[in-house]
Amino acid sequence: MKPKLVTLSLAVAVMAMAAVSPSLASTEPDQSPEQVVREAFELTMQSIDERRDELRADRAALFDLIDSVLLPRWDRQFTGQLVMGRYWREANPEQREAFISGLYRKLLDSYGDGVLQYDTSQVGFTVVGTRGDLAEGRVMVDTQVRLEDGTTVPISYRMRIHEGRWKVFDVVVEGISYVTNFRNQYAGEFRSKGVEGVVAELQSASAGS
Repeated sequence: MKPKLVTLSLAVAVMAMAAVSPSLASTEPDQSPEQVVREAFELTMQSIDERRDELRADRAALFDLIDSVLLPRWDRQFTGQLVMGRYWREANPEQREAFISGLYRKLLDSYGDGVLQYDTSQVGFTVVGTRGDLAEGRVMVDTQVRLEDGTTVPISYRMRIHEGRWKVFDVVVEGISYVTNFRNQYAGEFRSKGVEGVVAELQSASAGS
């Protein structure tokens, strides 16, 4: 796995595994985005340590865990809409949901194994600050992750208030946006295959994984 991909997997997992704690699963809207991200990282590291051997031996359990905790904290629909861009308007409700589900599955498949690549005792995490207007319900939380070799990687989380809580809809690692990366990837596919063709391929890939 490429270093940047591994780092992005950690970025996603930071938010995903926050929900393993009952107290965080019921996060109140007045909890700041910075608090959500910071506590999420701490719980992620703890969860990896406690279940590393089990999750390494059972890929299905790893994906089930990530799915069960990522879903409440990731705004799947908004992410899917941003990735589809103008093709969102061309898709019917069933195609939209199929694309959202397929994209989400790609996220799990791409980054699931990455959470196991770290020596958690050697990984550091710092919240640098928050950009945006909290009152408007849209912010970016800037953080830095220190890897085992001492390298510091900037990771930012784009978040918005959705369903009464802060949710992530994009992760930016070293200036590379998850949403922008996939939007660029799928733009050409939508042009050549149409919405129906792209959705059919995603569904086929999900069924075979």
